[in-house]
Amino acid sequence: MQIPEIIENLVSAQNSQDSISYAGCFSETAVVIDEGKTYTGQTAIRNWIAEASEKYNVVMKPVSFQQGEPVSALKAEISGNFQGSPVILSYKLAIENERISSLEITL
Repeated sequence: MQIPEIIENLVSAQNSQDSISYAGCFSETAVVIDEGKTYTGQTAIRNWIAEASEKYNVVMKPVSFQQGEPVSALKAEISGNFQGSPVILSYKLAIENERISSLEITL
């Protein structure tokens, strides 16, 4: 499966629990929507992913990718310390200037 380098970097940062590198995949003003909550900007994204990684110890394995304009779709198997693990989540991503400008995560 062919996925953009920025998404490969996101997956790698997630799996190594590197919240700084994870947040670095996003633009300065990026927006993430996860579990009904919105996180805006790299600092908020870094804090969100650091807390989630510590709590759930999540590992992400891409299953499929569909390139789109302006929004691409990634499906990934997510496993970790949570009930029902593993699950397949959908990631709707907008990429601008080789950075993620928005991400929405849903079941």
